[in-house]
Amino acid sequence: MQKTGILAATTALCLAGAAVAETTTLRIQNHQSVESTSGRVIAEFVENVSAMSGGDIQIEMFYSASVVKSVETFDAAASGILDCDMTNGSYQTGKNPAFQFVADTMGGYDTPLQYQAWVNVGGGREQINTLYNPQGMTFIGAAIGGQESLNSTRRLAGPEDLKGFKFRSPPGMQTEIFADLGASPVVMDFTEIFTALETGIIDGADASSLAVNVGLGLYDIAKHTTYPGFHSMSSDHLACRTDVWEAMPEEHRRIIEVAHKAMAMDLMMDTLVENGEAAATLPDQGVTLYDWSPEDRAVFRDAAQAAWEDWASKTTETAEMVQSHRDFIARIGLSR
Repeated sequence: MQKTGILAATTALCLAGAAVAETTTLRIQNHQSVESTSGRVIAEFVENVSAMSGGDIQIEMFYSASVVKSVETFDAAASGILDCDMTNGSYQTGKNPAFQFVADTMGGYDTPLQYQAWVNVGGGREQINTLYNPQGMTFIGAAIGGQESLNSTRRLAGPEDLKGFKFRSPPGMQTEIFADLGASPVVMDFTEIFTALETGIIDGADASSLAVNVGLGLYDIAKHTTYPGFHSMSSDHLACRTDVWEAMPEEHRRIIEVAHKAMAMDLMMDTLVENGEAAATLPDQGVTLYDWSPEDRAVFRDAAQAAWEDWASKTTETAEMVQSHRDFIARIGLSR
């Protein structure tokens, strides 16, 4: 009887262990290169998830939009071609303008930490999911490095220098803001920037952070740049198909959430360091860095807020997203 009891207990423990050891496999696409800062922290995220789960969570990560185009990643995840999307909400503004305020608030926050605070403790995640869930997707978290730097072949010391400034711009709300300030934004693909600068088609570009701009070789041509940046902080997301996310064991979801928050913090820190290192060396290369005054930043913020007002009128979801940001900005004392 004693042996039978021991055997029964051992069998029960083994069965319980087998039940706990569920496995999760995810196919995720991002739009970053493997060599970039974002690409490196994404690779660490994959490794951390595997290590923390004891190998029970395996992520097949696709870089540089190698499965589908970046703009198609969200739909590819929603339809089952992929499981999760690690690109950017801006690609989905055609579905609803509210996605703009998930991707880049343009003049809303001064630091990436402020935006992350909105996501994690300011009701942002819940607000975003009122937008994502009807699309069959669940927003897990945001990854944002820091302010981007405009680069130019001409002086960019303040708002007055934007008049007639012909520069590469991503599509959407940004073009409206800069046009209202007298600039001439030109929407073109990221890959066309260097040649357009080199041939004089544009005076400058909104490309990325200071360090990434250095890596692209833009300061070989454009000898003027804003730093620290003031106009844009683009945030990538991790969003998974809702049925996939909800079918995962709770402990697996928790591991992914914690690992993604760690990744987001690493991205902020790495961007801070790399931008600082770039800022220290650029003046020796003949590049002038412009730190806009609080008054000049306020001019841009006012123009951005006017655009916010216009975009908020487009859909109910956009109005609610804008209001969520405004409430949190006031809550942390950032209102101007």
